[in-house]
Amino acid sequence: MAAEIGRAIVSGAYPERSLLQGDAELMQRFGVSRTVLREALRTLAGKRLIEARARVGTRVLPRSEWNLFDRDVLAWQSRQGFDAEFITHLSEMRLALEPEAAALAAMRRTNDELETIFHRFDRMAAPEISREEFAMADLDFHLAIVVAAHNPFLRSAAALVEVALIGLLKVSSPAEDAGRLASSVDDHRRIADAIAARDPEAAREAMRVVIGVGMRASRISDIGGLTGGPPR
Repeated sequence: MAAEIGRAIVSGAYPERSLLQGDAELMQRFGVSRTVLREALRTLAGKRLIEARARVGTRVLPRSEWNLFDRDVLAWQSRQGFDAEFITHLSEMRLALEPEAAALAAMRRTNDELETIFHRFDRMAAPEISREEFAMADLDFHLAIVVAAHNPFLRSAAALVEVALIGLLKVSSPAEDAGRLASSVDDHRRIADAIAARDPEAAREAMRVVIGVGMRASRISDIGGLTGGPPR
């Protein structure tokens, strides 16, 4: 129930500042008890999608107040699709977070974590990799770096990294072109090598390059009608 209402809010079916139906109508629509209804609404309120007020009702909050770091909110947004502005904002957040994650990983990674990073890099570099396989290997590579940074706040932001990467790779995947794929693999190798060498500045700069390439690719791609779901 929370997911269905949440998706309706994110899609605009329930516009910002509009009121949800009353409790009785929602209970009838979903066939649930008042206890279940209240729990679902509490879940959505915790994500800052709605706010209940006495003698007013339950109102949809403006988008500026939504918890866009919440994994469910991001997932619901991804199902609705990505526009150019949304992808740009996600990429800007990646640029703010991931270069520092790479630098911290260079300073703090364990040998086991470094092995994981290189294992996931090897998957990206596999010959004749498909678009879907590259997307998952790329995502796993970046998430392994977040883990190796040993910062709980960065790990909490990992959902943002996930949605941003999937969105960008839906727009334009390096796996579609042999030259772009080779260049992307080389760029990611520089990140892994810098982390292995415990060189935080090199890791930071290499990550900036990778994110910048993705941002430029998304700007020159046609994203009209892009919809959610797994990368094609």
